[in-house]
Amino acid sequence: MRPALLLLPLLLAMPVAGALLEPLTAATVQPGVAHEYAYGADPLQQLDFYPAKGRAGPAPLIVFIHGGGWKRGDKDNATGASKIEHFTGKGYAFVSVDYRLVPGARVEDQAADVASALAWVVGQARQLGIDPARIVLMGHSAGAHLAALVSTDPQWLRAAGLGFDAIRGTVLLDGAAYDVPAQLSDGPRVMQGTYRQAFGGDPARQKALSPYWQAAAPNVGAFLVLHVDREDGTRQSEALAAALRKAGSRVELDALEGRGLMGHMAINRQLGETSYPGTAIVDRWVDALLR
Repeated sequence: MRPALLLLPLLLAMPVAGALLEPLTAATVQPGVAHEYAYGADPLQQLDFYPAKGRAGPAPLIVFIHGGGWKRGDKDNATGASKIEHFTGKGYAFVSVDYRLVPGARVEDQAADVASALAWVVGQARQLGIDPARIVLMGHSAGAHLAALVSTDPQWLRAAGLGFDAIRGTVLLDGAAYDVPAQLSDGPRVMQGTYRQAFGGDPARQKALSPYWQAAAPNVGAFLVLHVDREDGTRQSEALAAALRKAGSRVELDALEGRGLMGHMAINRQLGETSYPGTAIVDRWVDALLR
């Protein structure tokens, strides 16, 4: 048998870019249970889809981008708290996205992955049972930076065949690298190696990857910017909110209790818990935006 024929079964078994890893039908959908799909050929270009509970008709969707300093973390980071159960219980579908990580990939590749994941979801909207006109992009920490970058610099969505109208609104959970040069100048010393690894030493590249420096219009039309009691996170969130408002986006900026790293982790882990103050803020904003 020729070598090409020997390889055929292996090739057929490999996931194809944008392929379904499992068929999604009315018989297989389980509300609140993850359905895993590939939106690209790399093993990290995958996402988990959680159908909405108790909703008739296409569901609005929340797309979540995990944190991890651009070099760690995965789509399971969204499941460490009750946010998935909370939002699917409210009738929203939920997607948690994996993306390629530094140093094996660049931040530019990560922004492209976020846009590609969005494009894949929009392309599969009918099969997934979601409303492609009602999508909120949400990110935590480094994921907040990526969500903000994709929501301010049009090149990422454009390359994936989308425009800013594909995102109804963007929720940023305690990001702190919206202005990369400023963060490298006056951010916490303990994080400087992480920022240098992700963004390098070229000031032009640092600005190109900074949502603050990309916030001139056009942008996504609505933002909810949340931060906890961290000096750099507060400073960066306030500066980004001001830049977005100046460019014409509707921006709500809210401060949550919680200091330092503990507060930074709590905003991700506790979002969705009824006792966590951020849950009510996000619910009110998302409900008003997607109603």
